[in-house]
Amino acid sequence: MPSDPGVVRLLVIGAGSRGNQYAEAVQEVPNSIVTAIAEPIEFKRKAFCKKWIWPEQKPAAEQEFDDWHQFVQYEKTRRKRAAAGESVEPGVEIAFICILDELHVEAITALAPLGLHIMSEKPLATTLKDCLKIYSSLCPEGPQSQPSTIFGIGHVLRYSPHNMLLRELLLEDQVIGEIISIEHTEPVGWWHFAHSYVRRAPKFIQPVRGNWRKESNSAPSLLTKSCHDIDFLLWLLSSSPPRSNLPPHPPSTLSSTGRLTYLHKGRKPIAAGSATNCLSCPIEPTCTYSAKKIYLDKRLKAGNTSWPVIIVNPEIEDLYTTQGLPAAEAALLNSLAENYDDATPKAEVEWRPWFGRCVWECDNDVCDDQVVTLTWDDDPLPQGQIGGVDENANVSDGGEGGNVLKRRMAKTATFHMIAYTEAQCHRRGRVYGTKGEIAYDSKTISVYDFASGEVKVHQPHQPRGGHGGGDAGLVRQFVSAVEAVRNGMAVPEAQKRFVGCSMEEIIRSHAVVFAAEEARREGRVVQWRDWWKREVEEKMNL
Repeated sequence: MPSDPGVVRLLVIGAGSRGNQYAEAVQEVPNSIVTAIAEPIEFKRKAFCKKWIWPEQKPAAEQEFDDWHQFVQYEKTRRKRAAAGESVEPGVEIAFICILDELHVEAITALAPLGLHIMSEKPLATTLKDCLKIYSSLCPEGPQSQPSTIFGIGHVLRYSPHNMLLRELLLEDQVIGEIISIEHTEPVGWWHFAHSYVRRAPKFIQPVRGNWRKESNSAPSLLTKSCHDIDFLLWLLSSSPPRSNLPPHPPSTLSSTGRLTYLHKGRKPIAAGSATNCLSCPIEPTCTYSAKKIYLDKRLKAGNTSWPVIIVNPEIEDLYTTQGLPAAEAALLNSLAENYDDATPKAEVEWRPWFGRCVWECDNDVCDDQVVTLTWDDDPLPQGQIGGVDENANVSDGGEGGNVLKRRMAKTATFHMIAYTEAQCHRRGRVYGTKGEIAYDSKTISVYDFASGEVKVHQPHQPRGGHGGGDAGLVRQFVSAVEAVRNGMAVPEAQKRFVGCSMEEIIRSHAVVFAAEEARREGRVVQWRDWWKREVEEKMNL
């Protein structure tokens, strides 16, 4: 392992799928290396070490920890030893938080006093109260102060080449003039929803509750699945334009409708009878949601031992490599056969996954179909704020309000999260402007110009890795921000230039999700500015 002090050293907390994906992305970023892992499940921790830290040797004590608590104690001791004049091993500068959503608040608030740069997987937390608690821990001198370290959130949609070009076309080049409306869809994928939001829960983490099938035990699917889609819309429609010091353009109203429509007991096929597990169900051979088909026939037998198969049984990859397909198949089927009945303690039912369970017999309750609508009013800036603060400012023509309303016209956004789709997380949408229209689908961007009638198709680079290159893009920008701070740049400047997202923006996008859920549950329209003042500003003394 390099001991070069110039190398940016990272700790990953959580060796699940997201922890591994970020560790993989680090391999693409020069001058950075994963040097430690904190993970309570020994098999997962050892596999992570072998893959990303010490491929051919055993990790040293400072490179693996049972959990973040152990790391915090180690780091405090290491610093005391260094202060006493001992020669100590190099510490880490960055911590990536990739544990269960509901555990983020405790981990981040414990790590904050250590002065590490922190990147948290989304969502930041599962309640607004915990989001604000994290905000306070990172701004110890008060909410009006700036964090003293770089902080990032896993809103990876901001960092893919596709979406970066889309934003450039909309906000910098203004190829369709002022934005009037946007429709954005996240197609979750039919089997992905069944895997993650119907059958899944955090096995081996008793008594922690979560992820992500029950709203009462975790959070709404709008937060756990789609919070970065809401952030994406705010990034396009609310955040200050690139290279601008203009204030954000906040929404005016929020509303939402949604429900669990299909995968619940009331929709169970009559022919399935009383079966509660796929392996004993009479219609399994013809059932679309057969766990045997999803995990064994379509994936393991095709050589896929990674996600989602490894989630069902973490030892599958090692079994497949060392003992072959028959051993891996037997282990997978054994996991899929696990089931619960009336005699199973309720706590056990709730805290563990049941990947072979009938999808119409699970205890899931999160939305599988939801729409969120946001509106903005015309919001002209005071005369003193116009000009001189926006490198892209020029007087709009065509009756669009000139500089006063540039990028601050009334507009509407609708977001649709839908589970039952062929596409899996490949976002798509349309943007309607005063001079044209854009269609996008995560791979291409088509621009139609009203005046010429021409269509120009952009095909951004599609890098490998998760979220269209967004995972690697986020890691790259985060490490660049840390390097810039090392070299003397002020934290707020590095945060804005490289991460491109302030702590306030992170809180705002999460707050919009919580407000939208309030609107959905209560069947009303939320007045955003009043809600923000009551729920955030007054509670944070902003």
